[in-house]
Amino acid sequence: MNTAQSPVPFRIGHGFDVHVFTDGDHVMLGGVRVPHDRGVLAHSDGDVVLHALCDAMLGALALGDIGVHFPPSDPQWKGADSRTFLRHCDALLRGRGWRVGNADVTVVCERPKVGPHAEAMRSLIAGELGVGVGEISVKATTSEKLGFTGRGEGIAAQAVCLLVPA
Repeated sequence: MNTAQSPVPFRIGHGFDVHVFTDGDHVMLGGVRVPHDRGVLAHSDGDVVLHALCDAMLGALALGDIGVHFPPSDPQWKGADSRTFLRHCDALLRGRGWRVGNADVTVVCERPKVGPHAEAMRSLIAGELGVGVGEISVKATTSEKLGFTGRGEGIAAQAVCLLVPA
C-alpha cells in the first residue's frame, strides 16, 4: 500500500542520537562545522543533529533507524558526510508519497555553543529537504552540568518531525 494513501493525514517521528567527545578541533552539527576543542567518536562525521533528524524521519514511516540504512560496520560509511544520510531519508519519504512538513531539533550539551550556528544549520537542513527555513527549528539546551553531557563527556540531540503528503 502506498503510505501516502493511509487514512492518517500525517505521520510523526522522533529521533535521538549521542556521541562521546574525543580528540579533535570541531564537531559537525546540522551539516555545519562548529569549532570546538574536542571532536566526536563516530564512524561517520558524527553529526548528532542530522542523525537524530534522520531517525525521526525514518521512524515516522516505521522504516527502522539510521543504523539499519547505514550500518557502522560497513566501511563505506567511515567518515561519511551525514548530509548523505539526510538526502537518502528524504528520498525514501518522497518515494512513499511523504515529505517533511516541519522538524524541531534540540541539541543537548554544555559546549560548544550552538546558538551562533543555529541559523546556518536551519538553512542547510531546509535546503537539503526542499522546505522553507521556517519549517526547521534547531535549538540547544544544557543539562545543567548533570549527566554525561553536563560533565562535557559528549553531545546529544533529539528531533521530532511531522510528515505530510508530498
